[in-house]
Amino acid sequence: MFASITRAVCAVTAVGALSAVALPGAPGAAATSTRTCAPAGVTAYVGSGGGFTGPQTLIPINTTTNKAGKKINLNVRAETGPIAITPDGKTIYVLSASPGTVTPVSTCTRTAQRPIHAGHQPDAIAITPDGKIAYVTNAGSDTVTPIRTSANIALAPIHAGRHPAAIAITPNGKTAYVVNTYGNSVTPIRIATNTALKPINVGKAPTAIAITPDGKTAYVSHINGNTVTPVSIATNTALTPIPVGSNPWRIAITPDGRTAYVTSFGGSSVTPIDIATNTALAPIRTGSFAVAVAITPDGKTAYVVSWGGVTPILTATNTKLKNINIGGPLSYIAITPPPRA
Repeated sequence: MFASITRAVCAVTAVGALSAVALPGAPGAAATSTRTCAPAGVTAYVGSGGGFTGPQTLIPINTTTNKAGKKINLNVRAETGPIAITPDGKTIYVLSASPGTVTPVSTCTRTAQRPIHAGHQPDAIAITPDGKIAYVTNAGSDTVTPIRTSANIALAPIHAGRHPAAIAITPNGKTAYVVNTYGNSVTPIRIATNTALKPINVGKAPTAIAITPDGKTAYVSHINGNTVTPVSIATNTALTPIPVGSNPWRIAITPDGRTAYVTSFGGSSVTPIDIATNTALAPIRTGSFAVAVAITPDGKTAYVVSWGGVTPILTATNTKLKNINIGGPLSYIAITPPPRA
């Protein structure tokens, strides 16, 4: 086991044998055992395998050493879907499109819990800043399913646009923005009431979305348009599109709000966008088919996932470090928040 990863140091008290520790309040929670963790640094979790290549897994990467830890088996044979981590860093939620489920994973025990049925072809997930609700887009049913994280129970689905494929939540936790790929739009959802508002027309085939830390602007990529469209949160209006690399896929924004990093699936690269001027900078070459990106909480490193590995990039200079070869196929990535005191 890798105690240096965010599996961390666990102190165990048990009344009898412990096979797997369920999350507090989750169906099947173990009443005969308690387990506490002392977080040990920031960890990136990368989705791997699934489908015909074997069980769906997560690979932890220590962001201090850039070393990979032992794979976490999710006990699901499906293509690895998007990943989200609760603000307290205790739970990872991983989508599985084929069975239509979300699997919670404890970062303390590094064990998968009972899957939660989300909907038809879940395609994206985002968690509210208070950690209470995870919102899952269901591309196959044009809905968004809220999940109450305290009990891991799915609530009534919310109708969105056609083929909702991505979602982001404003820093104040008031609104979720859902990208509708076939509807060429973004649907705001008022979180207090779980009601969908008027869709925002953003252009052809929107694919992913990220929101600036100040909550003023959302950035939406277009897989077929080779552009990223800024959206004003105050007015819910689309602004002038920004040309970027071939087939832009996923987006992440630095914690200081200065730079957005957009992966280019077709260009096998990541393109930084200067948010102050909304201009694209020189693309940074990564591995083949760049599919995902996440940024460390201190904003110093962006991790770009390609099919064959993970490329760390120093955001201060936009220079890449040695590729982390962890096998494949790889898909999505999420990074834990910094440990709380």
